[in-house]
Parts: sequence; structure tokens; C-alpha cells
Amino acid sequence: MRSIWRTLTNRLGPRLLRDIALVCAADGLVGASFGAITVSSGLPLWLPMLMSVVVFAGAAQFMFVGLIASGGNPVAAVLAGLLVNARHLPFGFAVGDVFGRSLLRRAVGAHLMIDETVAFALAQRDADKRRIAFWTCGIGLFACWNLGVVAGAFGGTVISDTDALGLDAAFPAVLLALVLPSLKDRSTRIAVLVGVVLALAATPLLPAGVPVLLALAGVLLTVRRPRNADRSKQSHKQSHKQSREQESTQEGAS
Repeated sequence: MRSIWRTLTNRLGPRLLRDIALVCAADGLVGASFGAITVSSGLPLWLPMLMSVVVFAGAAQFMFVGLIASGGNPVAAVLAGLLVNARHLPFGFAVGDVFGRSLLRRAVGAHLMIDETVAFALAQRDADKRRIAFWTCGIGLFACWNLGVVAGAFGGTVISDTDALGLDAAFPAVLLALVLPSLKDRSTRIAVLVGVVLALAATPLLPAGVPVLLALAGVLLTVRRPRNADRSKQSHKQSHKQSREQESTQEGAS
């Protein structure tokens, strides 16, 4: 165990490894609250454990259990979960290079592709460090989340009131902590601001999950700007090339 920790410390650095460990610990607490909420809502003990292994998506799992516990239709609950997880489509394009080429690695990597793993991967500039950060965070989160769910499910009556313990705020707090360093970039701040405004405006009007998808429209601002920058660079190169050709033509004529 010590050799694994030492190897990860050398590859990732103590600060990044500490951040990953803290996120894993926080997600373990959120997993405990999920297990407790599910069992205390009258659902079977095996359900949160099975969902955490097969689905492994906190937001979708919480939404599913919330809708079922309130008397909602199971089909609608599944569709709502799929709608929330639709954000994983752009995630796949963003971090698909860290999965590897084999079919098994791609399948496992796609299963571990959640908000935290994507955030840690995109924060690394070095390709090798990015890959190690993704897999370290993904495997650690999968283990901590499922252990927390098992503990919460068996002790559901003890921590059934997540609002009193503040566990309901742990998940968004972790995501906010991961996003804050990216807000140093001006284009990212504008994209986040647009997304927040769209989500807040749509929340009273649309079903849960849809405002989050609308907030992704802010990402288009960051996607569009690099293209415009590339076009300006290309046009500058072409104009520079044309000017050099004209100079060489004039020199030949003289």
C-alpha cells in the first residue's frame, strides 16, 4: 500500500494526490447520505448498492431515488437520470484520450467518467499526468462511493436526516471547489455566467435536469473563440506569405 502511495506521489505530486484524496473522502460521505436516504425512504437495501455499482452517477442516483420516493413513475425516474447524465457526452470528447485503445479500458474509463474525474484530468497539462490523475481519481471515487453507500444503507436510521448533518451540501461544494481554479480564464468566466443565468431562469419553468443541460450552452462561447482565433492566425499567415511573395517578385523584376 505504501509503495502504491509513494508511486502516485512521485507521478502526481503530493498536492494533487492530497486533493484527490479529499474529494474521495467527501464523496464517501455523500455516498453514505445516499444509502441512508434510499433505505429510509422505504426502498430495499440492495437497491442503492446495485445502483452505485452499475450506474455510478451521484446526481442521477439521487434524482432517481427522489422521484421514486415521492411516488413518481420508475420510467420517468430513469429518463430523468439519463437526461442529467447527458452531460457525459461532451465529457467523452474532452477526456477520451486518457482511456486507452483497448475496448476494456474504454468501457471501464467511460464508467468512471464523472464530474470529478473529468475536472482533475482537464486541469493537468501533461498528457501522462492527466491520464494518471483520471484513473487515480476514478478508481478512488468508485471505491469510496460504494463503501459509503454500503455504510449509509446499513446505518440508514442513524443519518437519515442529511440536512441536519449538512451532507446534502457536500456534493455541490466539492464540484464548486473543482471549478473555482478554472474561473481564472476570462472566457471560462463568461461561459459559466451565461450557464448560470440560463439555469436559474429555466429552473421554475422546466423539469429537474433540463436547466442543467441548457446551461451547457455557455460552453459554446469557449468553443467558438478558439476557432475564431485560429482563423485570424491563418489569415495573418496567408497575408504574410502574400507580402513575402510580392517582395520577392519585385526584387526579381528589379
